[in-house]
Amino acid sequence: MKAVQFRVARPTDQMDKLITFYEQGLGLSRVGEFHDHNGYDGVMFGIPGTPYHVEFTSHKDGSPCIAQTKDQLLVFYIEEMRDIVSITARMKSIGYDPCTPENPYWEDKGITFEDADGFRVVLMNTGGLSY
Repeated sequence: MKAVQFRVARPTDQMDKLITFYEQGLGLSRVGEFHDHNGYDGVMFGIPGTPYHVEFTSHKDGSPCIAQTKDQLLVFYIEEMRDIVSITARMKSIGYDPCTPENPYWEDKGITFEDADGFRVVLMNTGGLSY
């Protein structure tokens, strides 16, 4: 498959908390948003210059989305430990402390946080996959 963009989207009833978590805490950039599109509002976050985004939507009649397990993860591979330390400080300043991952693999070189819907984000101190 050849794709030009990749986006992961999910609903939420806690949009304001997720905006704080992903934008202020993690430091992702808001790359798009929409309002009242057939009853839906949405916001997209990403890393500038990359075609990968996370989108959150909410419907005027409700959009619950609770994580099914503690192992539903969004993983960011970050080579510089100082960047992870900085993100961790921001997360703590907005009320999010690291949590213990369900799979101990992520604890070896990573720090895990849980968003308002129970989905987890791992900050891994590695360069990611080698191709």
